[in-house]
Amino acid sequence: MASLFRTLFSASSPKPRHAVPPGSRYYLIGDIHGRLDLFDRMIEAIDDDDRQGGQADSTVVLLGDLIDRGPDSAGVIARARDWQQQRAVRILAGNHEEMFLESFEDQAILRHFLRHGGVQTLRSYGIAMDDIADGPMDRLQDLLHAAVPKADRAFVQGFEDCIVAGDYLFVHAGIAPGVPVDQQKSSDLRWIRERFLSHRDPHPQLVIHGHTVQEAIDEQPNRIGIDTGAYRTGVLTTLVLEGEERRSLQAVDHKGKIAIRRGAIGLRN
Repeated sequence: MASLFRTLFSASSPKPRHAVPPGSRYYLIGDIHGRLDLFDRMIEAIDDDDRQGGQADSTVVLLGDLIDRGPDSAGVIARARDWQQQRAVRILAGNHEEMFLESFEDQAILRHFLRHGGVQTLRSYGIAMDDIADGPMDRLQDLLHAAVPKADRAFVQGFEDCIVAGDYLFVHAGIAPGVPVDQQKSSDLRWIRERFLSHRDPHPQLVIHGHTVQEAIDEQPNRIGIDTGAYRTGVLTTLVLEGEERRSLQAVDHKGKIAIRRGAIGLRN
């Protein structure tokens, strides 16, 4: 009888729900990867959604990997900086930003960067493909120093590692399970994958992350992944958090025409 009572009580008890602080609204944008066209359309959609949503302390958070792979990383950096002058926009550092910054001084990192989408970034800054393909690394570094404005480097260097908002933690890649937030390594926050993705137990906060591409929003009991592979799929995802509500905005490229798709998520909240 006692066992039955516990079962019935457990089934009828309200499940704890995650929430951002009262009066706040968060727009979390997944990995942009040089897709300025999708980013521009998403900015329009977020600004419009925010106006229609009524009064709130609203903040945009870019979850990192603004650059590489897609065609216009330089344009994305410029657009993000301009948007930050107009409203509250916070930006997390992804592994691609880390590679980009370290490539200016480390030739081994530069080689790695070029193999993982850095070619497109250099081209977006006006470096010719012939110079990228044929030039020795020291000469390519000289071209990189000359082509990338110091203001862009300083802007990227200012990106954050993680953000806590109520019951949520925002990071680029994920966290090392069992490690307090203030003791997390930057390398894990920017690079971790399987050790985080396969972890099934709750974290202190529900983790919102990018980094790992999924065809759809990857909603799990302890994390939500919103990297929908914009550079490859043409779908850029934003997660909107307000109170206990979770919903999505997606900029979707269909044959060169970009539409906004809205959805409700949070069935596991």
